[in-house]
Amino acid sequence: MSTTDTVVAAAITLTDADLDPFITHASTRRWLTGPGLPADSGLFTFAELTRQGGPCTVAGSVDAPGERLSAELRDQLVIGGLLGPAGLETESVLLDGATGEVSTTYMFHDRPDLMDCRPLAPSLPTLVRFAAATDELAGLRGQFAAYAGRYGTEAVAEASRQLLAVFEEGAEGEEPAPFWRMAALIRPLALIAGPGTASGLALDLPRRLLDDAFGRGGVVRFEELDFPATLTHEPTRRFLRETGLPEDGFLFSLDTDLPLRTLAEYYAEDCRGELSGLRPARAGQLIRLGYLVDDHSLVVDGATGAVFSWNEPEEILRPLNTDLSTLAFTLWLLHRERAIDEESGHALTSDTYDQLALTMIQVLSSIDPTGTTADADWHYWTELFQDEAGGVL
Repeated sequence: MSTTDTVVAAAITLTDADLDPFITHASTRRWLTGPGLPADSGLFTFAELTRQGGPCTVAGSVDAPGERLSAELRDQLVIGGLLGPAGLETESVLLDGATGEVSTTYMFHDRPDLMDCRPLAPSLPTLVRFAAATDELAGLRGQFAAYAGRYGTEAVAEASRQLLAVFEEGAEGEEPAPFWRMAALIRPLALIAGPGTASGLALDLPRRLLDDAFGRGGVVRFEELDFPATLTHEPTRRFLRETGLPEDGFLFSLDTDLPLRTLAEYYAEDCRGELSGLRPARAGQLIRLGYLVDDHSLVVDGATGAVFSWNEPEEILRPLNTDLSTLAFTLWLLHRERAIDEESGHALTSDTYDQLALTMIQVLSSIDPTGTTADADWHYWTELFQDEAGGVL
């Protein structure tokens, strides 16, 4: 179904009695009792409405006394929330019952005086259309079905323009909210690489992707004599020889002074000590590629090609990326986001850093779910993207 249609296939609807006395805006009442809100969305959940039998005010949702809330927020209605990776706190979606406008806020139950709201959509129909278009891009269906099987910089640029046009045409004469602008600029980046066939890894990256982003002189390609004997995974060896990795990826720097070493060799030679957190055989199978910020080593399993972060102070090994192809995608994604932000005059990170971090995490997890699934206790990239104080994005 095209996103120009205003019918929700699987919807949450309410009765007139559910809306009284909170919602007086006539067209909003008709929408909630008619087409309704999507029960299945990749961006939002509106389960709050079914749990409570209708909307409730922000004042009724916070634990602290309502007088500590701003007048702007007190009577706003909580109808749902942004969806994020497991364990990631996200914003609540609010509806103005008098005007039909939609916004977001973080629920600070202990400090409601710190709460404010950010515009999301001028109306519920617009919110539904925008969410449906974004979901269609993610699923390469509907108006974005033509992108199935298309990958590379041209596909990214065209999809970005098409999604931005949907938002600009549907914003009812207003500038689309930052949430949607960053969706149009960042989410299509997932189209840069297709599933791995020729590479034997998770992704087949465009041939010159890293060279064009980091400069040919900024990408290091290895030779056979650089590989330790325990690096037996041939697709990984081929990737390091033919594609390579950025020498300095802002958050990552390669070891280039010596041939690649196992983690055990690195500790014995540079740290003058032994690893206590790993069995010797395991430490000898992990090859150290370089540094990650915050005292982490980047290592690859020589037998499988899986990529891990090694917390040096705590001696904890955690999954980082599926393999070197998705690691390279992650480094390119970070580089491209920073370039887009600079081109936009830092509009992406000015007031909506948290929404940008959420978008980046969702793009990365759509390409490489390693470390972002519900059973993961900690993931380096997820934590880093959210570090607004560190200014990673």
